[in-house]
Amino acid sequence: MKNFFVVVATTLIFTNCALAEEPKPVENLSNLVSNALTNNPELKASQSRWQMFANKSRQASSLEDPMFMFKLQNMLVREPFVFNKDPQSAKVIGISQQLPFWGKRAIKQEVANYEAESFKWSIEERKLELTRMVKETYYQLWAVDKGLEIVDKNLKILADFVTITESKYSVGQGVQQDIYKAGLEKSRMLDMQITLKQQRKSLEANLNYLLYRPGNTPVGTIADFSLPLLPLTAEQLNQTAHDKRPQVKSLISLANKGQASHRLAQKEFYPDFNLSFEYMFKEAISTDMVSDPGYDMFTVGVTFNLPFQQQRRRAMLAESTSETNMATEELNGLKNNISYTINDTLAQLDRRRKLVELYRGGIIPQAEQSLESAVISYRVSKVDFLTLLDGRMTLFNYERELYESQAEYMMKLAQLEAAVGIDLVSAPVLQMTAPLAAVPEQAPSQAAPASGHIQHH
Repeated sequence: MKNFFVVVATTLIFTNCALAEEPKPVENLSNLVSNALTNNPELKASQSRWQMFANKSRQASSLEDPMFMFKLQNMLVREPFVFNKDPQSAKVIGISQQLPFWGKRAIKQEVANYEAESFKWSIEERKLELTRMVKETYYQLWAVDKGLEIVDKNLKILADFVTITESKYSVGQGVQQDIYKAGLEKSRMLDMQITLKQQRKSLEANLNYLLYRPGNTPVGTIADFSLPLLPLTAEQLNQTAHDKRPQVKSLISLANKGQASHRLAQKEFYPDFNLSFEYMFKEAISTDMVSDPGYDMFTVGVTFNLPFQQQRRRAMLAESTSETNMATEELNGLKNNISYTINDTLAQLDRRRKLVELYRGGIIPQAEQSLESAVISYRVSKVDFLTLLDGRMTLFNYERELYESQAEYMMKLAQLEAAVGIDLVSAPVLQMTAPLAAVPEQAPSQAAPASGHIQHH
């Protein structure tokens, strides 16, 4: 019986270990972005809005339906439906067609096409924003995971510190206060761990929101990456943004729409026409008073409006002028904002890259050596526990700042791509594991055009 319980306990232990050690799947950034662009309902709504205006543009140049007319003319009240008593009685059919002044239909189509085009570019702009949101959330998840890793590592190291402190205290070489300090620092780490776990759940919910999938869908681990170099200068990025940014093209379409609306308003000073044709069927009349052979007759006519309402037409001209000026100034403001965003983001990218190189190549190795020396000195009572604890926390903070700088670099790069309108670098080289002290190889990446929301917090 005793052997049975031993076997069961051993089986449970190995089963739990196997379940605990099962690795989470690694998330692929390209697949996440693709799923977001495919499934996000707000993007689908924008696409439907564009289709709506595209169908409107097909209606803009259509003529009004022709009007058909049938009437019985000059009938006798005493003898209705009798056509051979009075020469004025007749059966009449006719057709008429409204014709706008020459050029109006083409300009109306042009206005509608420009409006639909602006919504089409708005879809591409929304794709850029959605891609940026997914990438930012992706790298925030990576930073949180790295934070959890170093918190776990520090909890184990603090446990070792407590063991060393208790050993020294038991032989009369330490003080009980050091044990309390170690316990307090461990509690601080546990508090940070709770906060980071909450942040990861919130980021998972935000990513699921962007991908339009259930909010409790688990998100796997995020692979390590190297920091890509930018292949373009600020001037090249600015010119690329003017050529590629969808919002720039959308505002250009709106400015063109305003100009076309102005030409259409000028056409309103000219009349529209209505062409009509009528055919009269008559019957022969032979009475004591009247004799009429009953020849059929027809009527051709044209009518047109008199454009006397000049105030209304001048208001239409002013409206179209204001519309053009508005779109033009919005375009100038956007270009100014793009220039600022590019220069500011490049400066922040340069700072983050230099910080990563400094942390990896200098500060963290030095902090590790300082901590190692402090541990050795504490064992032989050459330094106090506070010095040892301070060395550990200093290294911990530098490690956090390293990972935060790496994540911030990639997030700023995603923001720069959204501002420029293209994918500036190919996907970062994925690394399943990367030593902390190793500097990843950095190679220039080639820019590739993008196929081109609103973040939920």
